[in-house]
Amino acid sequence: LAALAKEKGVTFTAESIAPTMMSDGLLHYKTVDVPMGEFWLNSPTHDKPNDMLDAISGAHIYGKNIIQAEAFTTVRMDWNESPMNMKTLQDRNYALGINKLVYHVFTHNPWMDRKPGMTLDGVGLYFQRDQTWWKASKAWVDYATRTQNLLQQGKPVVDIAVFTGEELPRRSVLPDRLVSTLPGLFGADVVEAEKKRLANVGEPLRSIPAGVSHSANMADPENWTNPLRGYAYDSFNPDVLSTATVKNGEVVFASGASYKVLVIPGDMKMNPNYQYMSYQVVKKLVELIKAGAKIIVGEKPLYQIGLKKVSDAEFNGLVNQIWGGKFEEIKANSTDTNPPMIVKLIGLGKIIKTPYNRRSFIGLEPDLYVNENPMNKVYSYAKNITYAHRKSENKDIYFISNQLNEKRKLTFSFRVENKIPYLYDAISDKTIVLKSWAAFNERNLLKIDMEANQSLFVIFEAPIEGNPVIKTFGRVSNSQTFKPIQNLSTDWQVKFNPSYGGPSTPVEYKTLTDWTLNADSAIKYYSGTATYSKTFNYEGKTTDKVWIDLGAFSSIAEVKINGIDCGTLWTAPFELEVSKALKQGGNQIEIYVTNTWVNRLIGDSKLPVDKRITSTTAPFRLGGKPLNPAGLFGPITLKIEEK
Repeated sequence: LAALAKEKGVTFTAESIAPTMMSDGLLHYKTVDVPMGEFWLNSPTHDKPNDMLDAISGAHIYGKNIIQAEAFTTVRMDWNESPMNMKTLQDRNYALGINKLVYHVFTHNPWMDRKPGMTLDGVGLYFQRDQTWWKASKAWVDYATRTQNLLQQGKPVVDIAVFTGEELPRRSVLPDRLVSTLPGLFGADVVEAEKKRLANVGEPLRSIPAGVSHSANMADPENWTNPLRGYAYDSFNPDVLSTATVKNGEVVFASGASYKVLVIPGDMKMNPNYQYMSYQVVKKLVELIKAGAKIIVGEKPLYQIGLKKVSDAEFNGLVNQIWGGKFEEIKANSTDTNPPMIVKLIGLGKIIKTPYNRRSFIGLEPDLYVNENPMNKVYSYAKNITYAHRKSENKDIYFISNQLNEKRKLTFSFRVENKIPYLYDAISDKTIVLKSWAAFNERNLLKIDMEANQSLFVIFEAPIEGNPVIKTFGRVSNSQTFKPIQNLSTDWQVKFNPSYGGPSTPVEYKTLTDWTLNADSAIKYYSGTATYSKTFNYEGKTTDKVWIDLGAFSSIAEVKINGIDCGTLWTAPFELEVSKALKQGGNQIEIYVTNTWVNRLIGDSKLPVDKRITSTTAPFRLGGKPLNPAGLFGPITLKIEEK
């Protein structure tokens, strides 16, 4: 296939992997132009975390820059899917290493008069022209475009490479399978939690989505974000190991991909015969160590595997060069309170025994360290923050994602020296100059308040001239603070679309309320776009920068003031700068709020078929489910930045 694609001058992409394939999950990415994995939405039984890591690691070790993913596939859509509730999943996979989405699924709907119409029997994200938020989703797609543009620049920064072993099938190594090998990097809390998960006491079950039952103790990918707490890792296979050399203490594969530490796990899932290793692999490891490689090793292999065997004496002699002899306990210095490394030196390199119990590597600080800064000033390691780091000739690009649905105060420490940081927000497409940061000891520190589910880029580019810099670190905030100047929460006229089952005349809202609380079934079960409009007087200064804050809504909102498009909101913070549209005196504002199909489908299920608004090929599975909050809830305020 690759040869045929090359002959025809077309790009060859493949996601030719599956849990049932008897193969090397990384090897075929050597041949394709664009490696591809897949991730699923709200479908733990069908999600493919191994496919994702195979594509990402395969791309990295074979030098392929674009890594795409079949995105948001779902086993049973709930019809409540929207950009707002899919963002953390999208960002988590960006942080893993993908940099291009392939949306699943755009189905052809042959009917102009049936909505939602055609689906893949309810499988996959409903992403086509008859999705309620289809037109407004341009803002979501723009976010993906901007994010992917930056994540396709430079090369990935990955410190650790983990050996897949020589078993077949062999796959990239999932993080839960490394806990016993690198417990210190995971942390004591994760080690303890993993013991409980694997014990599976009572064999509890859960249903996600409704009707799909499975073990409650699956290793869900969302629980393994940034698993090594600031160290990224890839997996590598015997094929690239055979090409490896050592340069400046790093292991370099034929593609140019380089790693500071190799990990050769012993006993773990997918490697039940860990006592077996080929002569060729042992020989290569000895060669790399003598040339300066740092390699963490698990249990000692006892037997040869493969067709090209040597005498037991020769094999055991090589094995003992790595696993035999005396190992020493080493600490960084006399004040080091971490457990020691168990180390042996051979030639220019180091062999480190597992379990590796230290929080970090001596001589290799984490690429990123994140602390939580709660109001009580007791700092703690920040969980549920994930990241990707790309590096070009003169630029370091960090993608940072807050995976929690809550605002957080965070301190970041980056392994970057002599460069000035700035922020880029791919939602607003704006660059933010940092007022407060510090650069010293070959690291860069800054404090950022992150909104719920927010992602940001921290970019280091311009060089620092002179001595290390502490630019008002900790004394000046990098976050904007606002004060409200006008409340717009009352007296709205709301116009629904009658062709989607809404009222035929506009509805007056003295206060903003959830549509589903309305006694009128045309509003209660409405799905689609409704236009909120009102006039108001603005008496503030036209020289001020003014923002509008919508408070809360579901699920996506577009704002116009005086006919000028001010932007679309679909994720926090729910605010837009409206200075360009605002004028002193009278103003006309329109807010187009769109929810999902779920409420209309539930409402229609209570009606005779000939009275229904909706028609779809998807099976109806919403019986007994509650309505989803819908509409604009507020409070809606105009605000200016505090100076």
